[in-house]
Parts: sequence; structure tokens; C-alpha cells
Amino acid sequence: MLLLWASEVSCDLTHPTPHSMRRLCITAGAWGREGCWGFPSLPAALGPSHCRRFCLPLVLASLPTMATGEEIAPALQDSWGDFWLFRFFVNAAGYASIVVPGFLLIQYFKRRNYLETGRGICFPVIKSCVFGSEVKSVHQDDGSLPPRAEPTESSTARQVFKLLFCAAGLQASYLTWGVLQERVMTRTYGATETDPGEKFKDSQFLVFMNRILAFTVAGLYCALTKQPRHGAPMYKYSFASLSNILSSWCQYEALKYISFPTQVLAKASKVIPVMMMGKLVSRKSYEYWEYLTAALISVGVSMFLLSSGPNRTVSTVTTFSGIVLLAGYIIFDSFTSNWQDALFTYKMSPVQMMFGVNVFSCLFTVGSLLEQGALLESLRFMARHSEFTAHAVLLSVCSACGQLFIFYTINQFGAAVFTIIMTLRQAFAILLSCLIYGHTVTVVGGLGVAVVFVALFLRVYARSRMKKCSKKLPPGDTPVQKV
Repeated sequence: MLLLWASEVSCDLTHPTPHSMRRLCITAGAWGREGCWGFPSLPAALGPSHCRRFCLPLVLASLPTMATGEEIAPALQDSWGDFWLFRFFVNAAGYASIVVPGFLLIQYFKRRNYLETGRGICFPVIKSCVFGSEVKSVHQDDGSLPPRAEPTESSTARQVFKLLFCAAGLQASYLTWGVLQERVMTRTYGATETDPGEKFKDSQFLVFMNRILAFTVAGLYCALTKQPRHGAPMYKYSFASLSNILSSWCQYEALKYISFPTQVLAKASKVIPVMMMGKLVSRKSYEYWEYLTAALISVGVSMFLLSSGPNRTVSTVTTFSGIVLLAGYIIFDSFTSNWQDALFTYKMSPVQMMFGVNVFSCLFTVGSLLEQGALLESLRFMARHSEFTAHAVLLSVCSACGQLFIFYTINQFGAAVFTIIMTLRQAFAILLSCLIYGHTVTVVGGLGVAVVFVALFLRVYARSRMKKCSKKLPPGDTPVQKV
């Protein structure tokens, strides 16, 4: 009954007419006089003042749509169960059902001093999960990354081939991943002339698919190659895992509300909040070129977002939801990278990090999906639509292969070359998305995109110059901290 009335009110407020507004007032007045739809047992629990108090926010929430004359986006017309904020809290409750008991167990073993008193067949497992070896490297670089092989004159052709291989692998993996990501989250499956088809709505299942394949690939790699002796307590991976899941979920969910080019530009501008947090929290100082490039990125992103294409029909509420989700992605992703940097103080390889994080990612996502009953529902969707199955599997393969290409590229050529390749990938991703899915970009928007990528390349160039200068500094001098 409540949902029926709410849907009618939503329709009346979206397309207001004198008759519909009069009906809304009569309904609200009747609700206030007779309790809730004439039920005499409810006024004691929910009186007229409470009813009017509920009606007022509903009317106010619909004012922006009434004022602009825009229709509510299809994603917002779905049930509350599909609304992103509701899903976020449901997913978080599922993760908490695993995190809280795990936290209590860890505290129990630590208080009991299990490392000295424990015995039995479970002792090695508990020691590895809760205590680890507790041996950290003196320097963060020790053991976290193998030494990078410097190219020699005799192997120039080999190095060029390796560079082309890395660039092609990264571009193929992440460009395909981006195209498939937008296809899965924004298009329908099973559409015919008589049936409009259905959309896949559960972003968490896609995160689970990505993580389980990445876990398998990293596990096989660790088993087949020599790795450093593992020393970190396994539970410490859970923090990076949880933030990584939430950042990926926000990234998928944001595509329901904003375009893929907007999402790519928002990722490119992540340096701005990082600098702000570094200045406010850590009191870091930056070079003038860092402020300049950050300002250029802000100008470019603003030009792109404020330029309106001829077919723009997205409502203000939809855009705001997308911005909030992108902010969530940036926050969670920043935490993930910082926590992983701290974990690298233990002796481990990047693939070990990938394995440890994805172990907990699989645990959290499959637990939450089972609790919600969403795992079987997603599997049934896969059974109904073989095209979606192929897309989801290929999406996971591209994600896992892309991570391996990242490790190999940084190991062979360093972070600067990798950053250039990935910056080019972002530009190609925007171009592909516009060509395949028909996103309109105005001249001003195109100039904004160009400004952002010019700024990114300037950052790479200036940072490489600063690194060369810092190597020539006397031992007592220290360069300014960078982001």
C-alpha cells in the first residue's frame, strides 16, 4: 500500500497538473486526519504530525525535478532495493558479518598469547593468519620489487620489443575491459522486437568475478615461480581488500549515473584530492609545477563537465549520485594504495600482494552475495543470457591479465614509462567509448580533455626531471616530497 501511494505521488510530482496536485493535497490531508489510509490502529503509533512530517520531505525532494521539468532517470525509478545507497549499506552489512567475527577472533588469540601457548594442527594456520613472521624489511624497497634490469646497447632491439609487448598488452587488456564495463552496466541483454530485454544490476557480482580469476592467476603464478618468504600476517590484507572491493563497486555503480568518459576524467584528476589531503593532513610541500598541473587538470575537467551535448537528458539527481560514487571510488582507492605501500614494508612480491588481497576479496564478496541470495540470481541471469556470460568472463580475464602486465612493465621499464602508457590508454578509452556508444563531446569538452592529458604528460616529464636532479643532490639535501 505504502509503495503504491509513493509511486503515485512520484508520478504526480514528476508531471504536476492541477488535478494531480489537488489529489496529492487531499490524500495527504486524509492521511493526516484518519491516520494512515484510514487504519484506526496506526494513529497512535504514527500520528498526523508524523505523517505530514513524512510528506514534506517527499515534496521537497521532488522540487528540483519539478523546477527543471526533467524526467527521473530510469535507474532512479527502480525499487529501493536497486538504489545505490541502499545496496551500499546492504553490501557493507554483509562484509561486517565477516569482519566483526574475524576481528573478535584475532583479538582473542592475541590476548591469549596464542603464539607461545598454542599447539596442535591448527597452530601454523592461525600463526600465519594472525601473527605472521613479524619481520619487516629495513627499507620499503627491499623485497617489494625485484631490481629493474637496465637496458644495454647490445639488447636495444630486445628492449624495444619488450616495450611494445608491454604497451600492447596494457592497451588491449584495459581498453577491452573499459568497453566491456560500459556494455555490461549500461546496456540490456536479450532485447527483441517485442521484449526490451533486461539490465544486469548487481555490481558486486562483477567484482566477485574479477577477484576470483585474479586470485586463481596470482595463486598459480606464486606456485610456479620463486617468491620471497612470506612474513605479513594474512589478516592485514583484509583492509586493502575491503577498500579495493568498495572502490571497484563504486566504479561499476557510477556508470549507471554518468558516462564512461566522465568517469575516466575523474580518475585522471585523482591527483587533486591527493595533494589536498597531503597538504592538510601530512603537511607536505609541493613544487610549483605540481600546483600548475593540478590547476590545469581542474580546468580541463570543469570544461568537460560543464559543456553540454545536444542529447544530454541526465537529471541533476542522477549526476549528483554519479559524483558521489566517483568520490567514493577515489577515497577507497587512495586508501588501498596507501595501505599496500605500508604492507610492502614486509618482504613480499607484487604478485603475493595480489594473491593476499584477492583471497579476502573473494571471501567478502561471496559471503555477501550468499547472504543476500544474489549469487544464485546472478548465475540465473548468466544462464538466461550467454552473451552476458561471455562479457563477464572476458571482463575478468582482462582485469587479471592487466594486473600482470602492470607488474611486468614496472619491473622492466619503471613507473614513468608505465604512467605514460596508462595515460595514453585513458585517452584511447574516451575515444573508443565515444565511437562505440555514441557519447557526444562538444568542442569545449574536447578541449577540456586535451588540457587534462597535456597536464598529465607535463607531470610525468617534470617528475622525471626532478628525479634526475635529486640524484645529483649532496647527501645532506633532500628533495621536496612528490605525489
